[in-house]
Amino acid sequence: MTGTSIRRDELLAIADGLAATFAERAAAHDRDATFPFDNYADLADAGILRLTVPAELGGLGAGLGDVVAVLERLATGDGATVLAAAMHISPVGQWAAVWRRTGDERLADMLRRAADGSLVWAALTAEAGVRNTMTDARTSATRVKGGFLLNGRKTFATNSAVATDFSTTARHDDADGGPRLLLCQVSMRQDGVQVHATWNALGMRATRSDDVEFRDVFVPDERVVHSLPVGSLDRRVLETVWAWAMPCFGAVYTGIAAGALDWTVARLVRSGRAEDPVVQDVVGECRIQLETSRAVLARHVADVEAGRLAEHGVQAGVARCATTKYVAATNATQVLARLVDVVGGPAYTRDLPFERMWRDVQAGPIMPMGNLAARRLVGADTLGIATRPSTAERLPRHHAEPHGRERRRVVRGDGRQPHERPAGVLEEPHPVPEQHRDHRHQHLVERTGVEARAGGDG
Repeated sequence: MTGTSIRRDELLAIADGLAATFAERAAAHDRDATFPFDNYADLADAGILRLTVPAELGGLGAGLGDVVAVLERLATGDGATVLAAAMHISPVGQWAAVWRRTGDERLADMLRRAADGSLVWAALTAEAGVRNTMTDARTSATRVKGGFLLNGRKTFATNSAVATDFSTTARHDDADGGPRLLLCQVSMRQDGVQVHATWNALGMRATRSDDVEFRDVFVPDERVVHSLPVGSLDRRVLETVWAWAMPCFGAVYTGIAAGALDWTVARLVRSGRAEDPVVQDVVGECRIQLETSRAVLARHVADVEAGRLAEHGVQAGVARCATTKYVAATNATQVLARLVDVVGGPAYTRDLPFERMWRDVQAGPIMPMGNLAARRLVGADTLGIATRPSTAERLPRHHAEPHGRERRRVVRGDGRQPHERPAGVLEEPHPVPEQHRDHRHQHLVERTGVEARAGGDG
């Protein structure tokens, strides 16, 4: 299967059309807190769900810069739909970037499945009582023959309503050398995985970010794709998860704010208020904030493409990623708050889209990396304080023996001698075993590649 690369202007034209359609449906999905399967089907039909799959593997071949631009434009119509889609598009983009460096066929298989619609991804890492910084988890991983049993509960499981598979984190306390955080891949249809219909939030209601519980969920060794010492920052996680997720989240919130500004400007012009100095002040400030967010996002993309994220160390790299999302998410909340001054009473009615946009952007400062954690990390890094030890292994350019076990050195921050251990391969996720693939999706895969997934407590 071979796809076709598409220019960014063509992608944005597609995104504009979809955003207009999503905007018409957004109020109903928000009101009822229903997952937008209709929007997801449209995204699949338009090729957006295979946006980041390399063209030679059946996708559109988009890079991070294209993704940021497309997500922003789509989110002007409905932020909840696009945030959910970003949970799939971003991991697939991470795999594609690493596949181009490694050429690993196992990873290529996953990308082909994303291209043909038989794989839709979610990233389930949030938990109650644990800061979501990819350094620890309450979900436990117990060693058994051939793998691990996972037990725990994830919150804010965006895209779990439609995902076929997901990545997740679990803590293995009995590992040699001390507790380790495991990064695992799991089929959503696997025994022991249960979605609980808990989502009843202020905003982003259509994401259906319900809880997902694991009860003795077996993860074979080959699907533990990476591990790191608990409490450590990790270069591989920096160059994949942080590098892609932070600008994708930032783009979604920038898009929501841009949509609110467009809606407000059109309303102000229609009402003859464009020459009002107060209106000009508010609109000008909001435009400047959006352009600031776009500039920070563009710098981030340039840093990722040039391989500069970790040039001053892993902590500094994570801090830069956190800054990118912080600026975009915070600016979005400020734009919506400022626009209330000129929208007035209509900003408060559910008969108009503004209040939904206002509610949706409130999720931005909470999402990882949360604003408080971001400020503390950036502040500590600026002051020269190491907040955590770091693992400094680079993503490899190639693997002579992709099925072998490599050795890695862990850089510790506690003064002890580093030790060597077998490493996982975050950059080379293993394909889903055939027996775990969900053939019940087939009746919708022909058109959409996605299916409504029944969830709940019962």
